[in-house]
This record gives sequence, structure tokens and C-alpha cells, in this order.
Amino acid sequence: MTRSRRLALLADEISRCRACPRLVAHREAVGEVKRRAYAAETYWARPVPGFGDPDARLVVVGLAPGAHGANRTGRAFTGDRSGDFLYAALHRAGLASQAQSSSRVDGLTLSGVFITLPCRCVPPDNRPLAEELARCRPWFVREVEQLGATGAILALGAIAYDAVLSLADPAKHPTFAHGVESAVALPWARGRAVPVVASYHVSQQNTQTGRLTAAMFDQVLSRAADLAGLAGPQRGRHASRGRVEEAAVKNRRSK
Repeated sequence: MTRSRRLALLADEISRCRACPRLVAHREAVGEVKRRAYAAETYWARPVPGFGDPDARLVVVGLAPGAHGANRTGRAFTGDRSGDFLYAALHRAGLASQAQSSSRVDGLTLSGVFITLPCRCVPPDNRPLAEELARCRPWFVREVEQLGATGAILALGAIAYDAVLSLADPAKHPTFAHGVESAVALPWARGRAVPVVASYHVSQQNTQTGRLTAAMFDQVLSRAADLAGLAGPQRGRHASRGRVEEAAVKNRRSK
């Protein structure tokens, strides 16, 4: 079975999870009430699987779906301002085929990059509880395990950084800060140390206040891509295999 197929089957499993009652109630309530601009749309309102190149060298770790972004569209960082900021940066770096992401079928592909989340459902106030993150952790671990070519990880925000560090045995790591670097020894990679680069999250709270600028993010993204071995001619290839099979996450609204 190909890595792409394994990720597609895992994505289907993730999309059916109902392990956290508070998050299930919230994600579905958001999908019912909706935002006026999207009143005519049917919200995904399910857990959101990862997205990107199954053979990714760089893994980008976010936090959770946006209420009217990924919780609406069903794809990480898709359909909101955070996604606009992230995919524009990936496009500038030659790692995304286009600068915007509006839906699961908009044609966007990633080259050498896979995006995942430690919390798969939109949490109230963007704050998942510790026990919710713990329940969701197996999905995060299983997804990253499938990406056997991982050369580096870019963690967006403190929660993502902590989730990445938890993949390895406890050890001393630098405290989260924008641009800080560490490494994790991944058990399924025979203890191979994988570099980790931290960044402020690409949330509107950070990007619209100037706490995180495009130039700042370009710098950490470039550093992470270099550590992952994506420098030079490897960037800018947008093969169709960069998408985890979309069929596995379509037509999941029968319930």
C-alpha cells in the first residue's frame, strides 16, 4: 500500500472521530449557525485531517481548525486569513502551487510539505483543553509516522511546539520563542534527530498586529526548508501526488 493511500485511509478515520463531546458540540454548532458570508454553504464540521505531499521533507504543525476556515472547508488552513498568510508564504518559497486556498478542490498542491494539527476540531476560543489534546494526540502521532521522509518540522505556536517535542522522549528543549530551534529523536525513525523550528502562529491576532510579519515568517520558513533539504531545485515542484487523495474525505456528511 502506498504512503498516499495509507494517509487517505487515516484521513477517513480522523474525519469520523467523536472522542471529545465539548469539541463535537462546538464544531457542529458553528456549522449550523454559520457566518453570514457563508450562509449558503454546507460546513464540514468534522475533524480535519492533514494535507500535503505524502513524501514531505518538511512538516508544518499548526494548532486547530479555524471556525469558519478549516471547520467550514475541511482542509487545514483553508478559507480564512491564517491560511491566506501561510499559503502565500509557501507559494513565495516555491512549496505551494498557488498563493491562496479556498476549498478542498481548488487545485492547490504542496511540494515537499505536509501540514498537520495536534487538535483536529475547532475549540471554543481557539483553546483546546489538555485532555482534548491528549485524546487527539494519537491522530497526530499516526499521521506524522506515515511521513517517513521528514527532514524538519516547523511548529506554529507554543501548543504546536509542545506537541512536536512530545513525539520524543522527555529531554531539555529551549523554551518556545519565534525562531528558536530544537530537535526531536523520532522513535519510528530509529531515533534519528529531526530539527524543529518554532514560529509564532499565523493567526490574525499575530499577523494583523505586526507581531508576525511576512518577512519574519519567510525567514523561519526558509530556515526550516533548508534544514529539511528542500533548498535549491527541489523547491517549486508541484506534483499532483502532493495532495492526499481527496476522495477519502468527500461525501462524509451522511450522518
